[in-house]
Amino acid sequence: MSALILNNIAQHIRLTPEEEAHFVSLLSAKTIRRKQFLLRETDVCRHSAFVTHGCLRGYTVDANGFEHILQFAPPGWWIADMYSLLSQQPGNLNIDALEDTDVLLLAKSDQEQLYHDIPKFERFFRIITENSLVASRRRLLDNMSLSAQQRYESFCRHYPTLIHHLAQKQIAAYIGVTPEFLSKMKSEWLRKPKG
Repeated sequence: MSALILNNIAQHIRLTPEEEAHFVSLLSAKTIRRKQFLLRETDVCRHSAFVTHGCLRGYTVDANGFEHILQFAPPGWWIADMYSLLSQQPGNLNIDALEDTDVLLLAKSDQEQLYHDIPKFERFFRIITENSLVASRRRLLDNMSLSAQQRYESFCRHYPTLIHHLAQKQIAAYIGVTPEFLSKMKSEWLRKPKG
């Protein structure tokens, strides 16, 4: 289980075996059952979660009860309510499991201690935070400027392992259309001559 997270970290920083062991000692494993919450809006986010198996989603619910999915987290992805984690204020993101999901949790306090114990972790988490900011900005611009078809194609590029794995309702909520519209759009796209 720790091999996946250590491989994720190795993409950005090099750790000694002792540093790896120290980092792994700070993680706690948790299983989140399908439809169970890791975090509810108005909770304070106290952990970053790294998915090792399954899939989580981060979403908000508007005043009309519509879900707006901001992120999926399949294996190898980090997820947290970044605003709440960094500010330690109540958040506005729900994070739940789309299927039984195993995660490794890193407490914010342990993350802060890592910066002192192994300073190169500041670089790692800076990169993770920057990537999150870039992804969030890309989503915002996509939602303002791309057609539904283009947003669907963007989803397929960013989550290739989830295209056939997720319910159409989840994909529709991510790209901002109804499941019926997504179905119609996909069938029209499949009928188009390729070439």
